[in-house]
Amino acid sequence: MDLEIIWKAVVMVAIGFLFLRFVGRKSVSQMTIATTVVLISVGSLIIQPLIDNSILNAILATGVFILFLTVVEYLGMKFNGFEKLVTGKAKVVIQNGEIQENTLKKMRLTVDKLEMQLRQKGVTKISDVKTATMEPNGQVGYEFIPDAQPLTVGEFKKLMSQLGHTFPQQQPSVTTNTNLFDELTQTNYPPNPEHLH
Repeated sequence: MDLEIIWKAVVMVAIGFLFLRFVGRKSVSQMTIATTVVLISVGSLIIQPLIDNSILNAILATGVFILFLTVVEYLGMKFNGFEKLVTGKAKVVIQNGEIQENTLKKMRLTVDKLEMQLRQKGVTKISDVKTATMEPNGQVGYEFIPDAQPLTVGEFKKLMSQLGHTFPQQQPSVTTNTNLFDELTQTNYPPNPEHLH
C-alpha cells in the first residue's frame, strides 16, 4: 500500500469539503445546471492528483471552479436577467387543467414523469390544477383551481364571522399579496425587494 496515495486522498477530500462548504447546502434536486457541472468537475479534480503528481494544480483549479460558481450565484442574486440567463425560468406545463404538451416536448419531459411529480406533491387530478410549472431546479410548482384548494384558517375565520362568530384582530402581514404564478405571465410583476439584491 502506497502511503503517498493515502495522504493525497485525505488532503484532497479535506480540501474538497472545505471548498464545497462555501457552495452551500442544496439537495441534488435543488441544484442548477451550473452547480451540477461545477460539482462534477470538482469531483474529477479531487481524484486526478491520485493519478498524477499535480496536487497544487488541482487545488488551484478547484478554487477557480468554486470562485466561478460563487460569482455566478452572486450575479444571479443581483440581476434577474442574469439569473434567468444562467438558470432558466419556470415553464408552465399545466394551464387550467390542461397539460401543455408542446412545452413538455420542448423540455423532453414525459407526461408520466410530470404525473409522478404531481402525485408526490399530493395532487390526484390534473383537472384540479389551475397552473403547474416546471421550475429551473426540476421541481414542480402548482396552484389549485378555487374549488380544489384546501380551506385556509383565514377562509375559515371569514366563514365563521359570517355566521356571527368573532375573532381577535391580527396585524396585517408585511409580505406582498401577489400571486407567484403571475410572474410567469405578467410583464409588470413587482421586482424583488431591495434587501434581497
